[in-house]
Amino acid sequence: MRQECKCHGMSGSCTVRTCWMRLPTFRAVGDVLKDRFDGASRVIYGNKGSNRASRVELHHLEPENPAHKPPSPHDLVYFEKSPNFCTSSGKMGTAGTAGRACNSSSPGLDGCELLCCGRGFRTRTQRVTERCNCTFHWCCHVSCLNCTNTQVLHECL
Repeated sequence: MRQECKCHGMSGSCTVRTCWMRLPTFRAVGDVLKDRFDGASRVIYGNKGSNRASRVELHHLEPENPAHKPPSPHDLVYFEKSPNFCTSSGKMGTAGTAGRACNSSSPGLDGCELLCCGRGFRTRTQRVTERCNCTFHWCCHVSCLNCTNTQVLHECL
């Protein structure tokens, strides 16, 4: 949070100043969380002589990899690895990505290479009929033409 202030007074003088705390923008919070997520490390709970099992203190969290530095109060840490979202798992409640539509030309998250987890994808064409060139007639009727287009679809294997 950051402090913001506004001045009140005759002709711009600051005889009275009102201040309040303001949250950063949603984008700024998201950017910070994304940076911390990208740098997150797996930790284990190290019981160094403490008999208070109910209280997890930061200095008892140790990196899983001893070569990594211990986490600071601002680091994002995790105890368990994420499930494999590429394959279907009833136990974990994940549907997998087989059969998902993907974008063959995108290098992003919707791209076939990433979304299909390296398994490849199939391409098929489909004829789709949609309403198009709609016009509104006073009062109260809309008339449209039917347009048929050929779409190229990509699905994960």
